[in-house]
Amino acid sequence: MKVFLMFRDRDFALEEGLPANAQELIRDLELDTLFRAMAAGDQYLRQVAESATLASLKDRESILYRQEVLADCLDFPDILRDIYALAVDAIERESRIWGWFSLSSSDSLLRRSVEALGLFVDSLTRLRQLADAHSSKFTSAGFRRFFAMIAQELDDAYLESVKNHLVRLEFRGGVLMSADLGGDFRGSNCILHSLEVKKLGWFEQVQEWVGLITHKNGSGMSFEVDPRDEGGIRALDALRAEGIAKVAIALAHSSDHILSFLKVLRLELGFYMGCLNLREKLVAKQEPFCLPVPSPADDETLQCRGIYDVCLSLNTADRVVGNDIAGKNKALVVITGANRGGKSTLLRSAGLAQLMMQCGMFVPGREFQANICQGVFTHFKREEDASMKSGKLDEELNRMSAIVERLSPHSMLLLNESFASTNEREGSEIARQIVRALLEKKVKILYVTHMFDLANGLYRQQTGSALFLRAERLADGTRTYRLVEGPPEPTSYGEDLFRRIFSVELQKTQSTAH
Repeated sequence: MKVFLMFRDRDFALEEGLPANAQELIRDLELDTLFRAMAAGDQYLRQVAESATLASLKDRESILYRQEVLADCLDFPDILRDIYALAVDAIERESRIWGWFSLSSSDSLLRRSVEALGLFVDSLTRLRQLADAHSSKFTSAGFRRFFAMIAQELDDAYLESVKNHLVRLEFRGGVLMSADLGGDFRGSNCILHSLEVKKLGWFEQVQEWVGLITHKNGSGMSFEVDPRDEGGIRALDALRAEGIAKVAIALAHSSDHILSFLKVLRLELGFYMGCLNLREKLVAKQEPFCLPVPSPADDETLQCRGIYDVCLSLNTADRVVGNDIAGKNKALVVITGANRGGKSTLLRSAGLAQLMMQCGMFVPGREFQANICQGVFTHFKREEDASMKSGKLDEELNRMSAIVERLSPHSMLLLNESFASTNEREGSEIARQIVRALLEKKVKILYVTHMFDLANGLYRQQTGSALFLRAERLADGTRTYRLVEGPPEPTSYGEDLFRRIFSVELQKTQSTAH
């Protein structure tokens, strides 16, 4: 049995396909906040959220397939939670069955497998009931195939047959087997035969359990072992173990197969559970979200309406300001403007939305369309090296070199104040050469910078494939945290911050003096 709710043709696996720069993405885009919201206190769901979000899908069909499944989950959250809880409950109950007991003997392995399968049959029966009751409500290809598989593989005849077999495999009436006489007068080719189940009294059950009697088949060929004959008892136990060994192994494999199915079901539904948890938090804050439109990799599109930094929203009590970007056929987006005007926030918003789109999630905003990227990379400013092993510019260049080695055409690179650690002329020239080279390699770049020489030079050289955004500042110095299209300006209005900070300090001083 297969789940196929994350991929059309294969199972999802934790930590599969994680990018080499996963930790940089988590740090620069503050993804821990997103993962905590999706986990809602469940460490397992956090692992699933991290793995699924960072292991981006690279083709449009896979993204749309997962989006359709997500849409069903958003429409019927209670059903999703019921199926997920069923899988979790079965896995946890199975883990408590004889977890301390040695499974080295065939009898122990058989008894554990029978008990586990009995538990699983109950869970699979309830899963069939859920499928029968709700399958008609779901429209995605993933859920339609999942429920069809449940109906076909877990029909009434199959479930009843399994229950009957499990009753027989308790061997309440003893073990019936045949064997050949080997050359050394030992039994060989032991074959276990079906035995009509009969009810045993409690005393007979005790005798059967300890192996003190054998089944009498009515042929007159029978014997009894004296309870004090330890050697005889051990011989009969060995013969019984040999007879049930193949059955015990087969049952163990069957149990493992069903357990594997339930674990994959829990894993794949865990991603959608995380999406539901995130949706609840955004709805509570009345924040908008939408299913994005993925475009082909060579489309170079970034168009959105009301996009916002979901992690910032999750960390604040108030709603955050959204922004619009009209980046059709734009390979370069340069973001400049007033200090503390929302530039870095917009950069994180775009990176988060890209990752969320490419793992099949909804994205924060009213509309979002972007081309599929082969990878998302970040180059954000870092704190000064406390060990003083290298200068800050050297550290920036080394990180950029590592990024360039992993970049491929149609990747996305987010640059936040990169190469501002040296003088503006030198930093602008370094950045200009890097930007030019990467654009030639079909890398989409979003660059937040205060370097006017760089931004103005790129603006004057633009050929229509670049978009320039500027943090809005009102006449009185107020920041709206909105980004508008416009050419770079030779100032970031740092004096606004100077006046605001020192006017407050001056007021405090005057108040103290009075």
